Amino acid sequence: MRSVGVEEELLLVDRNSGAPLAVSGAVLAAADRLAWQRPGACGAGEHEFEKELQKEQLEFATKPVTEMGELQEEIVRIRGEAARHAASAGAVVAALATSPLPVQPSLNVGRRYRWMGEQFGLTAQEQLTCGCHVHVSVASDEEGVAVLDRIRPWLAVLMAISANSPFWQGEDSGYAGYRSRVWNRWPSAGPVEIFGSADRYHEQVRAMIGTGVLRDEGMIYFDARLSAAYPTVEVRVADVCLDASTPVLLAALVRGLAETASRAWQDGQPPVRVSTSLLRLASWRAGRSGLDGPLLHPETMRETSAEAAVEALYRHVREALQDHDDDERVREAIARLHERGNGARTQRRLLAEGRTLASVVTRCAEMTTQP
Repeated sequence: MRSVGVEEELLLVDRNSGAPLAVSGAVLAAADRLAWQRPGACGAGEHEFEKELQKEQLEFATKPVTEMGELQEEIVRIRGEAARHAASAGAVVAALATSPLPVQPSLNVGRRYRWMGEQFGLTAQEQLTCGCHVHVSVASDEEGVAVLDRIRPWLAVLMAISANSPFWQGEDSGYAGYRSRVWNRWPSAGPVEIFGSADRYHEQVRAMIGTGVLRDEGMIYFDARLSAAYPTVEVRVADVCLDASTPVLLAALVRGLAETASRAWQDGQPPVRVSTSLLRLASWRAGRSGLDGPLLHPETMRETSAEAAVEALYRHVREALQDHDDDERVREAIARLHERGNGARTQRRLLAEGRTLASVVTRCAEMTTQP
């Protein structure tokens, strides 16, 4: 069975005002201290947390697992640990993909981040966004590229499911997932063409880095890519999700997509040749609507309801979900999403109840660590 893992980026915010706090260094120091104290520890840094581009955010990665119940436990556990480390720095963690409150982010220290700030100017300086990346194992780069080529039309639906960034710099953006619009300022971000082989994929990556615009392979910000560090396909379109169960749904769907694509490749079925231009429109539509407006149907690239697009995705991967014993979990999670909505709907609902944006943030911080 294919293993899956999840990376999440969390906002670090003041527990009272909800304002982002540039304290990632202190939070990571707290995690290091605890790592030293664990029995058998070999040194600091033996934990799940890493710094990100901005000092107002914290990243973690789960271990690879094959059971979705175990993945849910991992996410809840690590979010709880992140909250405890943040508390030592006077902060709380919030699974929000953008800050609802105005903020001037602070680039983290280090040669790489300094280079990015100098190279990309405001794009880097304003890039305080938090995503959820799903890794799914593949047997080889050749299989991985076959998966990348075949999952392209379905990724916008994952973006819509996860949408959790309606507010930007103190204003309603009009989008359910505005993070995607900010993220796509990077020149290497977004949907890409069909590669056809691992050689062509790697040739394209080398050519992009060779331009000098990108510093390294870590800046290949495709919607989905081969991981440079692990034998996985990494799907990167999702916002970080407010409810800890939603990244588990995403992981199950991504694994279903990877397995379905691999089987089609092994059967000699070519990828559907949807143009990159249409995929960009599908991505924009997903960021704009989330689950509260129309989406582009992954099979026709014509406008349809969010419910119909999600149902099409479910039908596409249903056989793989059944083979992985994920079918019931996915069906129940989709039903809850349609009933309660995603993070964007929750944030707007909280504001409509008469809360301030600051109160929306602090309430979402409480929800972040709930099972």
